[in-house]
Amino acid sequence: MAAMDAGAAKVGGEALHPDLAGGVAVVTGGGRGLGRSMAGALGRQGMHVALLDVLADVADEASELAEQCGRATAGLHADVTDEASLAAAFAAVAEALGRPTVLVHAAGVTQWADSEHLSAADWRRVVDINLTGTFLACQAFAGQALDHGGGTIVNVASMSGRVVNVPQHQAAYNASKAGVAHLTASLAVEWAHRGIRVNAIAPGYFLSEMTRQFTDANPELRDRWVEAIPAGRMGEPEDLDGLVAFLASSASGYITGQSIVIDGGYTLV
Repeated sequence: MAAMDAGAAKVGGEALHPDLAGGVAVVTGGGRGLGRSMAGALGRQGMHVALLDVLADVADEASELAEQCGRATAGLHADVTDEASLAAAFAAVAEALGRPTVLVHAAGVTQWADSEHLSAADWRRVVDINLTGTFLACQAFAGQALDHGGGTIVNVASMSGRVVNVPQHQAAYNASKAGVAHLTASLAVEWAHRGIRVNAIAPGYFLSEMTRQFTDANPELRDRWVEAIPAGRMGEPEDLDGLVAFLASSASGYITGQSIVIDGGYTLV
């Protein structure tokens, strides 16, 4: 495997988190959006990165990441609701890059709908991808990590697991993300003595590529959200870089079971 190079993030000539260099990270939902951005953050820390996604172009995204960061990468098709699909993907990662030491689980969907009209099928889809998918991805990672020195998991929850943000109606999403936060805490307690730390990032309103397209088309809603954020702006994908690298690294070695909100102060007011 390649040694750490100039693609890794450095301050004053030193890598911010040198313990990550040469390790292997798996990022679900890594083909686009915040997952893809966080994969880049870990690549710049010197990690080799596998992107898992249902998107057809995930392999192309992995190739682009390799060019950007100078790291070995893999782009694999995987469905986080399917145990066999995840098992095959993790086996392929181990063969191509080595045993994963970090999991960032970013796969997720939302559904805006008035609850009196939300179908059971749509409810189940959101919960299955967001909550069950989180459990199955963590389980697949633990299957390789528990008997080989452990590792770190960073799940993506949401501020919507703590507050009911408005004006959108998204009961299924809110409930699923609250579940992700408590699942994170539960797995952290269960696996702490076996060497796996489990934490979560709970983002507020972030301008991923898809969100930016939506807010550009709906400026009144964007303005309403921004007015409620004390920081006066929505988050940019790179605002997550430092937090995901910190939680993945040994610098956060005494932190586990936490869901850290990063929302520009939205949930404080």
